[in-house]
Amino acid sequence: MPHQNRIVQPGFKKGTVISEEDNVLTPPADWKFLGAGDAPLTRNVKKMGPSWQVQVQRGRRKISKGIWAPAANIDTAREELEAKRSTPEYARKRTTDLKRKERKHNQYVDEFYAATLQFLNFHPDYRQHAENLARAVAAHATPVGSGTVARTERISLAERVQAAVIAWMRHQTTSYDNMSIARIKGKRREVRRMLAERSWRLLSRYRSGLPVEEGCPLYKALTSLDNS
Repeated sequence: MPHQNRIVQPGFKKGTVISEEDNVLTPPADWKFLGAGDAPLTRNVKKMGPSWQVQVQRGRRKISKGIWAPAANIDTAREELEAKRSTPEYARKRTTDLKRKERKHNQYVDEFYAATLQFLNFHPDYRQHAENLARAVAAHATPVGSGTVARTERISLAERVQAAVIAWMRHQTTSYDNMSIARIKGKRREVRRMLAERSWRLLSRYRSGLPVEEGCPLYKALTSLDNS
């Protein structure tokens, strides 16, 4: 019913949704869709009455695409929020919040880089390689909104670092991105596990100080970073 809050999925036809009970629903005529992206606006609309939150499954995560809600509620909430955002007080608070978030992000990047360097634990002869790799992994994994493992809080920093390094090496030192992997349950996981084992063996050479082999994929990847 329209007066109920619902979690729904996009329907196959435009303007329809699918309920948790797999029923095809059409939002009321006086409702409209508010796309995701403005969290304060979405929260305010939800406070004003019923809404249907549209979600899609992306791997293990559920991603919000937006909400269906009465058009009048969306318009009112937007007008109120725009009025609030136009005040000098809001502008000052916004500036302060952005600076705080930037400081927090930069601190996390530094912590992630240091933890990555510790995880790599390369032989002193390859110290520069370790620093270059740690910087590359941190730059790829830590951007806000990237959706990478480095942004999750469900696992420890050490686990995030390990997963981020292996993921970076999978894309940069193997042919994974161009592989044709059969659509069989568990096959992609199997391929990733095999490539991870190769990455571990590769890292072990740098940790033990063994000579870099001719054509070493990690050396090539790091050299390309230096030349980019």
